Amino acid sequence: MDIRRVIATPEAQKVIEMLIEKNGELVFNQSGGCCDGTAPMCYEKADFYVPSRNVKLGEICGVEFFIDHEQFEYFRHSQIIVDVKEEKGAFGNSFSLEIDEGYQFLTRSRIFTDEEYEELKKIEG
Repeated sequence: MDIRRVIATPEAQKVIEMLIEKNGELVFNQSGGCCDGTAPMCYEKADFYVPSRNVKLGEICGVEFFIDHEQFEYFRHSQIIVDVKEEKGAFGNSFSLEIDEGYQFLTRSRIFTDEEYEELKKIEG
């Protein structure tokens, strides 16, 4: 059983791969609010300092994905699904790399089944 806390849709994967090609190493961070709301933000890895209280959910396309610790507590029993939509103007995450390419990352989530959550707990120790 392949259980992961964060995954990306095929459409989002294509945009992530394009951003990697253009910018090199990347990092995702989803904060608990502020100017970016709760949108997943994509940065060049060298340009972003991950807050020490953030939790690493996993990786998508080889890119680390971090989330605010309070959001993690809320989403502990959920899988985060990163998706993308075409976006002509910046709204909520204008600092994120995909905006300049005409896209905006967003997240959806789903609750793990009891079996998935038990398996995840075994994997994470």
